[in-house]
Formats: sequence, C-alpha cells, structure tokens
Amino acid sequence: MLLAASVQAHAAAWVASPQLAQLFQQKGVTGTFIVHDVSADVYTVHDRARAETRFIPASTYKIPNTLIGLATGAVASVDTVLPYGGKPTLRPDWAHDMSLRDAIKISNVPVYQGLARRIGMAAMQANLRKLNYGNMDPGTEVDTFWLKGPLKISAAEQTVFLERLAQDQLPFQKAAMAAVRDITRQPGAADLHAKTGWCDGPSETVDLGWWVGWINKDGKLYSFALNIDIPDGATDQRVALGKAALTSLGLLPE
Repeated sequence: MLLAASVQAHAAAWVASPQLAQLFQQKGVTGTFIVHDVSADVYTVHDRARAETRFIPASTYKIPNTLIGLATGAVASVDTVLPYGGKPTLRPDWAHDMSLRDAIKISNVPVYQGLARRIGMAAMQANLRKLNYGNMDPGTEVDTFWLKGPLKISAAEQTVFLERLAQDQLPFQKAAMAAVRDITRQPGAADLHAKTGWCDGPSETVDLGWWVGWINKDGKLYSFALNIDIPDGATDQRVALGKAALTSLGLLPE
C-alpha cells in the first residue's frame, strides 16, 4: 500500500464533492470518481474509501503495458503491427493483426496479450516495480494478470501513475512516454487522454468498469479515475458518467 499511503501523506486536501455524489445517485451507480488538481494538490472525490481500494485494472493496464513494451524493446513503436494470434476472439474487430495505436482504440485484448508475452514475466515484474504500479504483483501468468488478477490498483493510485506519465516523470524514455500520450489522446477539442477497462467484479452478477486518464485545461493538469459496479444487463455508463463528472467539476464543457 506504499503508493496509497504516499497519496494520503502528500495531498494538501481531500474534498468530498456533493456534485459527484448527486451525479452517482441520479444515475443509480455504485462506484467512485477521483480528480487530482496537480498544481493545487487537491483531490476531489466521490467515495474516498472506494477510491483508495485496489481492484483489478483490466484494460486500463494497456497504458503501462504499452509503455513497458516500448521501454524494453518488445515492440519497436506504437505503429509496429503485431499479430492477434489467429484464435477465436470475443469481438470480431479484435481478429486482425494491428498496431498498438489501433489496438488501444478498440481495447484489443489478444494483441496486448501477445505484447505481454513478448515482454516476458521477468521484465514485466521488474517494470511494475519501477512504476510502483498498484500491488506490483503479476503472479505467474504473464498474459492474464491484469484481467483476472493478482495485479490490483486503486483509483487514487491510478491518478498518481497517470499524472507522472503526463508530466514525463516516470523512469522511462521520454520518447516512450510521448508515444503513449499520443495514442491515449481522445477525439475532440479538449486535451483529454483516457482509457477504459472492464473485468469480472465482486460477484457473478456484477462486473467492474474503469475510465481513467488526465485532462489539461487552462494550463493546469488534472488526473482522474472512475471505477463502478456494472450489474449484468446494465447500461455501460463508464465514459458517459466520467465525462459528466468532469463536466460537473468544470473541466469539460457542457
């Protein structure tokens, strides 16, 4: 829990947001949303206890997976085409060889699993420690640990990792960090970078959804992380709720 402790120790303030609480209540969603105003060192949050609880990162791990792949030379660039493996896929659009630039847009699991196998367990574990990423535990299966565990990270820890990436403060080559920032940039006028994630949740009928990233607005940096429970059959509200949360805090336009 070192990184979580660091978040608590160095934060100038934690502010429980009534706007966020109302938004989650209106949408009927259980979860957390946390935003860090980096320059002011203020955390604005809905459900701080959950924001400091670790969960499996799911496809939000494609961000550090890309970074580690570039840093170790497992892939030459984000535009290098990687094989998907040729096996049946959960989604038809995953069944294609593609670059990480294209794979991250559709959250292509087989391509990123192939990247993890190229990186290898020893390098993956060493770089998780370099990043101080969550519990830093990849277990024994190099291509499933971020989908099924044992790797876990909290929403608060996600914000720390992401703002360091946004500011070139991770212990990796600046070119690698710049490439990851490039492929996480979201369409639109706002300088918004983000990634979704979805995995099995706390019960057989409830999954876990993530939306994490950062936004630059008026010369200031804000990192954020959302995770929510998604009951079977429920509408996927990850991105819509996350954007509504940023809007309610004045970080995205109406």
